[in-house]
Amino acid sequence: MKELSLNILDIAMNSVKAGAQHLAIELAEADNELTITIRDDGCGMSEEVVRRLSDPFYTTRTTRKVGMGVPFYLLAAEQTGGRVHIDSVPAPDPRHGTVVTAVFRTDHIDFTPLGDIISTVTTLIHGYPDIDLTFIHQFPDHTVRLATGELKEMLGDIPINSLEILNWIRDYLEEQYSQKEG
Repeated sequence: MKELSLNILDIAMNSVKAGAQHLAIELAEADNELTITIRDDGCGMSEEVVRRLSDPFYTTRTTRKVGMGVPFYLLAAEQTGGRVHIDSVPAPDPRHGTVVTAVFRTDHIDFTPLGDIISTVTTLIHGYPDIDLTFIHQFPDHTVRLATGELKEMLGDIPINSLEILNWIRDYLEEQYSQKEG
């Protein structure tokens, strides 16, 4: 994929398919590294499934015979001298869920740009308004943050995925990012 934000969207979609009700996307940038952590409370995976995720010819989908999302993500990280680690606890364990952590060296020539992370976040909110999404992008001197659970409380009966609210969310995130640049 040409942007890491598309990889993030792909992994978040896996969380949705796993029945997650809470999804956290955390980005941390410091010392020429970008760490992306995607955490969910979905059904989780067995150790065997986690081991097989790096194999492009393994997928749990029935509509196709290959699964390229995680292998491409792994390759993108490793090409920069980084890594991907996946921890998962399968249900019925009460701690069920999955954490995917990737580290990228941002000063490496093969670093894939983050891309349009704001569109990734708004796409997830638009398509999956019932999931509580927490998004945090931590820089050394600035933090961009959005928590849909908090927004839903303030909105009451107004759907979080209504056009007006999605436009507000986009503007809110753009404003937070512009404060970093200013």
